[in-house]
Formats: sequence, C-alpha cells, structure tokens
Amino acid sequence: MKWWKTLGIILVLYSIIAGLLFPVPKLDILNETVRNLYFHVTMWFSMIFLMLLSMTNSIRFLSGFEKRFDLKAETYASTGLFIATLGLTTGMVWAQFTWGAFWVNDPKLNGAAVTMLIYLAYFILRNSIDNEESKARVSAVYNILAFVMMIVFIGILPRMTDSLHPGNGGNPGFSNYDLDSNMRMVFYPAVIGWILIGTWIAEISYRIKVLDFNKENN
Repeated sequence: MKWWKTLGIILVLYSIIAGLLFPVPKLDILNETVRNLYFHVTMWFSMIFLMLLSMTNSIRFLSGFEKRFDLKAETYASTGLFIATLGLTTGMVWAQFTWGAFWVNDPKLNGAAVTMLIYLAYFILRNSIDNEESKARVSAVYNILAFVMMIVFIGILPRMTDSLHPGNGGNPGFSNYDLDSNMRMVFYPAVIGWILIGTWIAEISYRIKVLDFNKENN
C-alpha cells in the first residue's frame, strides 16, 4: 500500500474520532452540530479537488486524444459526484438541526443542487453517444464547462447575495468566529484525509474501467 493511502486512512479515522470527542466552541443555534464541519465541509473540499482532476484530464485528453485521459476524467467525475452526495447528505442533516428543515431556499444549497445536476448531465451525455471518439471529445468539452459552472454556482453567486451559510451574505465565516485551535487540529487533517481517500477510490475505479475497456476492445 502506498504511503499516501495509509495516511488518508489515518487522517480520516483521526478526524472521525477527534471530531466526535474533542471539545468544540459552545455556539448559539449550532451547539454540538458544529462538529459536522469536519465531515460536510471537508467532503466538499474533496469533491472540488476531484472535479479539478477530472477537468485537468479532460484538457489533457483534448491535447492528444489519448483514451486513458478520458477514462480518468470520467472516473474522477463519478467519484467526485459520489463524495458530493455524501457532502450534500451531511449538509441536509446539519440544516435540519440548525435551520429547522432538511432543505431551505438558500443560494449555496441551490447552487450545490444545480452543480450535481450539471455533472449528472455529464454522465447522461456520455451514455447517449455511441461512437467512442465523439463521446470522449464532446464529454471533455462539457466537463471543462461543468467545472467552470460549478465554481460559479457554489463559489461566486452565493457570495453575491444573502446566504445562511457562514462566510456568505454578510455572515461571519468559521475562521473568523469559531474555528479555534482545537477545531483546526481536526479540520485541516480531515480535509487532507478526505482528499486522499477520494483519490484512492478514484484510482481503484479507474483500474476497473481500464480492465473493462480492454476486455471490450480485445
């Protein structure tokens, strides 16, 4: 096992145990639910990283039309969507306890939902084209645009209007009022851990896709 895989396991296990047991600030409304920061937010960091790798491989595919880059782009996108689903689910649980509903009309929540639909459309597009070369080229172009739209919907638009999320719409960010030294000791390792675990999952999925592709073309 490569060292970074072991590190990923250790960091995620550490963040789960420490995230549940280490002390956290006593905040109004959030209370103990602030611990979800270690899971919900870090999963979205992992998702963004995986989608960045996916877009990068789409660009590499368009520069030389090597099939392996198309397979990698698809793999990173599917893994990123899986991690995003976990992040969205933990976010909905958090919303229920802090805002009183699993889903509210919030620009960042709506942007996250639109982002997931954009990437679902990526896979629908891939499955709708039979020709392998056309599928790869069209999907690569769409994937690049999908990443740009993701940044717009979850990173730019929510900051231009009022939002319940910390750091948006005039609400103070976690780093400004409650991400103390104890939380940083868990939060940053959790970000790295989930990125490494997400990359590991993508690597396994890529190997499976390569085996399937070789089997179909032999």
